[in-house]
This record gives sequence, structure tokens and C-alpha cells, in this order.
Amino acid sequence: MATTSAYRRLWSATALSNLGDGIRQAALPLLVVTMTGDPVLVAGVTVAGQLPWLLFGLFAGAVVDRVDRRRLVAGVDLVRIGLLVALVAAVATDLATGAVGVVLVYLVAFGCGLGETLRDTAAATLLPPLVDDADLERANGRLLNTEIAGNELIGPPLGGYLFGVALVLPFAVNGGTLAVAAVLILSLPNLFAPAPGERRRDNIRAETAAGLRWLARHRELRVLVGLTGVFAFTDGAWFAVLVLYVADVLHLPAYGYGLLLGVGAVGGLIGGAGAARVVRVAGPGAALAGALALAAAGQALLGFTSTAVVAAAGLLVGSFAFGVWNVVSLTQRQRLAPPELLGRVMAAGRTVTMIASMLGALTGGLVAAGLGLRAPILLGIPALLACAAIAGAGFDRRTR
Repeated sequence: MATTSAYRRLWSATALSNLGDGIRQAALPLLVVTMTGDPVLVAGVTVAGQLPWLLFGLFAGAVVDRVDRRRLVAGVDLVRIGLLVALVAAVATDLATGAVGVVLVYLVAFGCGLGETLRDTAAATLLPPLVDDADLERANGRLLNTEIAGNELIGPPLGGYLFGVALVLPFAVNGGTLAVAAVLILSLPNLFAPAPGERRRDNIRAETAAGLRWLARHRELRVLVGLTGVFAFTDGAWFAVLVLYVADVLHLPAYGYGLLLGVGAVGGLIGGAGAARVVRVAGPGAALAGALALAAAGQALLGFTSTAVVAAAGLLVGSFAFGVWNVVSLTQRQRLAPPELLGRVMAAGRTVTMIASMLGALTGGLVAAGLGLRAPILLGIPALLACAAIAGAGFDRRTR
């Protein structure tokens, strides 16, 4: 095991990188708004940032498995710094205006998103060599909570504030956080290069297919990835219409939506922090099953109430469950996948989650339009309960 100091450096790099991501994700749409009022073009920035996961997410795992993962993470951060420097220079010199400016912002969003497919996949493989196996849940919980804090709680409002001070400031700060994160990653012990006998000779597509075939044959991981997809689908379905639910069902003003999102984020942080204790008491199978059942309970509270307090409780419970699920499912993938395939297993899980979440959002909108705003919330409950039964039967206390 590497020293605790190495884990602290990984944690610090994770905090800085995700803080920068949150700042950038809030500032890019604001920058487009200064160039155009077209809502489609403004929304397109988010699509441009997420599209690489759909196009290249699976292949990212094969890339990660064939290179030194520490150097890959640092290299991707440096490339993203270059993209941000180009954007800052264009904005500072008034080159990023009108149609040209929108295209430039899209390219930066897409490039940073492409970098995230590699960085996030590689970063998820860095933890196991740095901590004892018994500490994986606790260490993952801290890292995932750091991601939530940076991406959801601190980064976006800070990005909006910095943008109000100066248009280039959030992107300059994002570049600075990435630079420090890259230095911290490079300071980690040299434990992440593939062994000489593990170096790949096949092309990326063949290696990706080989990883997927291995995953399809591994019962526990196959089930885990599938359950994660269902969980993401049901979550995406109701979250897509939450803003309308808050206004039309709970009859709250606009700030009420923000407050409820804050309650949900707090629930996720509590779940991430408590996941290790849940696993110690109940084991991974019961923890996964309990998280799904608790998520169903949270959606029931949301779906059957018109009261803001009960809805807030539902969001708190559901987000707590999602936090526990994220930590336990990530740890199980790290334990069950061999090191030479870990990148591909991580990439497959993340890609399934992204696609399922997007499909869930689309389905939620269609269901709400036909059956009402409560329907996407309530329709996910039976699926979650069925998944809870599968999870309870499909996992035990074995780590390998």
C-alpha cells in the first residue's frame, strides 16, 4: 500500500479538477448567452460537453488500460488547459463573438468533454493501489463527495459569480485548478503503468470488444452495470421534470427549486459519507439492495405528496440512496475487475449510466406530457423494487 500522503494528493487533485469542472460548466452557457439568445444554441453547449461519452466512452476504457494512467490523467488536464487558454485569449481579444464565438465555445465544450471521458475513467482506477482493500468504501466515499461538492455545490455558483466579475475569469481559474491537479497527479507513486506482459497489440476497437465480452461473462459485474443503468434511467426520468413538479405540484416559487436541489445534494453527501459504515454492517449486497429500496421510498414520497416538506424528505432520502449506491457499486467494480481490465469496466459502467440517464430524461418528458407530472416519479418505483430484489440475491460479501 502507498502512503496516506499519496491518497491525500489524489483527493486534492480530485477536488481541484471537479471544482474547475463545475466552474466551467456554469460559465460556458453564460458565455454563449452573451453571443446569442437562441435557447437551442444555449442548450447545445451542455449537449456538446456530454456527447463525447456517447461517441467515445466505451473506447476510453481501452485507451486507459494500455497506458500509464497517472500520466494520462495529467496529460488530459494539460490539453484541457490549452483549450481554456485559447478560449480566454479569444474572449479577451473580442474574437469570440457571434457565430464564430458560439462555434469556439462548442469546440471547447466538446474537447473538455472528450478529455473527461479519458480522465474520469483513468482517475477511477487510481485509488485501489493507494489504500488497503478494507478502506476502499471509505476512500471512495470521500472522493465521490468531493466530486459532488465541486461539480454541484461549489463550482457552479462560483462559476456564475466569477463570470459576473469578468468573462474570462472562470476559465482562467479552471485552467489554474487543472494545472495544480496535474502536478499533484504526477507526484503520485509510479504504480499505474501496465506491466510489460500486459501491453496491448490489438487496436482500440478489438480491445474494447474483448473487455465487453469479459464483462458480459462476469455475472456479478454484468448485473451491477445493468442495475446501475436502470437506477440512472429512473432517476433521469423524474429529475427531468422536477422543475415543473416544483412549480405546478408543490406551487413553489423559482427559488424553491434551488433549495430542493440543495437538499438533494446534502442527501447525496450524507450517503457517500455513510456508505462505508453501511457496508461494514450489512455487506455489499444488502447495501446495494437497501439503496434501491430506499430510492423507491424517496420517489414514493415525491410522487404522493403536494407538500414541500414531504417532497424535500423524499429528495433527501433518494439522494442518500444514490450516494450509497455510487460508492458501493464503484468499489465493487474496483474489487471484482482485474487491474488490466479495470479501465474498460469503468468506462462501460459510466457510458451505460450516461446513456440511461439521457434516455430516462427523454422518457420522463414524454410520460409527463401524456400522464401528468407525477407519472415519471411513480413509474420508476416498481423497477427499483425489482432491482432491489435482484441486487440482494446477486451479491455477497466476497470481494473477488
